[in-house]
Amino acid sequence: MKLQLTLILVLAVAISVLWLSKSQGAIVGQRAPAITNDTWINAEPLRLAELKGKVVLVEFWTFGCYNCQNVEPYVKSWYDKFKDSGLVVIGIHSPEFGHERVVKNVRNYVREHKIQYAVAIDNDYKTWNSYQNRYWPALYLVRQARGDSSHSNRRGRL
Repeated sequence: MKLQLTLILVLAVAISVLWLSKSQGAIVGQRAPAITNDTWINAEPLRLAELKGKVVLVEFWTFGCYNCQNVEPYVKSWYDKFKDSGLVVIGIHSPEFGHERVVKNVRNYVREHKIQYAVAIDNDYKTWNSYQNRYWPALYLVRQARGDSSHSNRRGRL
C-alpha cells in the first residue's frame, strides 16, 4: 500500500511538472529566440549571439502593469548587483494599452524610474510571440555557453 501511494505521488508530481512546463511556455535546453527589435533605450540593439559567456535576464514588461512595477525594484537590484559579474538584463517593453505604445512615454518612464539596463521596444509583439509569452511580467533566464542558448520561464526565486 505504501509503495502504491509513493508511486502515485511520484507520477502526480511528474505530470504536474510536465504540465507546468508546457503551460507556461518554458523551453528548457533549446536555443532562446533572437531579440531583433529595432528601437532600444539605454543601449544599442543587443543580440543574444553576441553575449557569449553572459547570463541574460529577459524581462517582458509594460510600464502600466501593476505587477511589473512590483517586480521592477528586484530586477534593478539584480542588475546593479550582478552586472559586473556578467549579468545582462534586457527589458522587452510589450505594451498592453495604446499610451504604452508611445516610445516617448516609455523613455520618460525609464528615465523617471532610473532603469539603467537595456530596454527593447516591442510594439509589434515580435519578440513576445517568438518567446511564446502570455503575460506580464515574465522573466526568462538565458544561459549563454559556447554560443548556445537555453532559456526557461519559471516562476519562483532567482
